[in-house]
Amino acid sequence: MSILLAVLLGLIQGLTEFIPISSTAHMTIFGHLSGMLDLRRPEQWTATMAVVQLGTLLAVLVYFASDIRSIATAMAVETFRERKQPFAQSPLARLGWLIVVGSVPIGVLGLAFRTIIEGNLTKDPLIIAVMLVAVAVVMLVADRRRGVRPIESLSITDALIIGVAQALALIPGSSRSGTTISAGMLIGIERAAAARFSFLLSIPALLASGMLELVHALRVLPLNDLWLLSIATLTAALSGYVSIAFLLAYLRRHSLAVFAVYRIGLAVGIGGLIASRLLQ
Repeated sequence: MSILLAVLLGLIQGLTEFIPISSTAHMTIFGHLSGMLDLRRPEQWTATMAVVQLGTLLAVLVYFASDIRSIATAMAVETFRERKQPFAQSPLARLGWLIVVGSVPIGVLGLAFRTIIEGNLTKDPLIIAVMLVAVAVVMLVADRRRGVRPIESLSITDALIIGVAQALALIPGSSRSGTTISAGMLIGIERAAAARFSFLLSIPALLASGMLELVHALRVLPLNDLWLLSIATLTAALSGYVSIAFLLAYLRRHSLAVFAVYRIGLAVGIGGLIASRLLQ
C-alpha cells in the first residue's frame, strides 16, 4: 500500500460509510481494481476494512459526542441511582437501551457467520451488484412512506426491526445506513430521525468489529503497512464526519431517490467491469 492508496482508501470508507451507497461495495471494488484485495488471503482485506472503519467510528463519536454523553448519563443515573426499569426511564435513557437492543441482531449474526464474512463469497462483485439494486428498490419504496414519527416514538419492536436490517448489511453491497434508514422509514419514522438513529446504532457495531479485527489485523497484516493503515483510518475519520453532516442536512429536505439511482448506476458499472473481465 502506498500513501496515495491509503488516503484514497480512507476517503472511500469515510464518504460511503454513512451515505447509503454501500461502503463495502466501494471498498471491495477499489480493492479489486487497485490490487490490494488478494483473494488468496481474503482475511487480510477483511481486517484492513474493519480497522479503517475505526476512523468512521471516531467520526460518529465526535459528531454525536453531546448526544452520547447525555444518553449515557441518563442511563446510568436512572438505572443505578433511581432504580428505574430500562423502559420506564426517560426518552433519552430509553434511546440508549433501544440502541443496545438494536445491536443484538448484528452481534449474533456477525459472530455466527464470521467465517463466511471473512471469505471470498462476500467479496464477489456479482453479489455486490445484486444487493446494490435490491436495496435501491427498498429505498425507493421506503421513500414513498413519508413517515412523521419522531425518534422518541421508537419501541423495542422498532429497534429490533432496524437492528435486523443492520444485520442484513453484512451482505456486501447492502449498505448499513441504507438498510437501517429504509427500515426506519418503512415503520413510519421521519427521514432525518431514522438517519440519526441509524448513526447512533452504528456505534456498537463499528466498535465491536473494529476492535475484534484490530487484534486480528496485527497478526495478519505486514507490520510496515500499519502506519499506512493509520493514515487511512485518520482520513476515514475526517471524511466520515463530513458525510454525517452532509446526509443529516440533506435528508431534512430531500429524499433517498438520488442515492437509489446512484446505486443502480454503480451496479450497472460493476456488471460492465465483470463483462469486460476487469473484475472476476
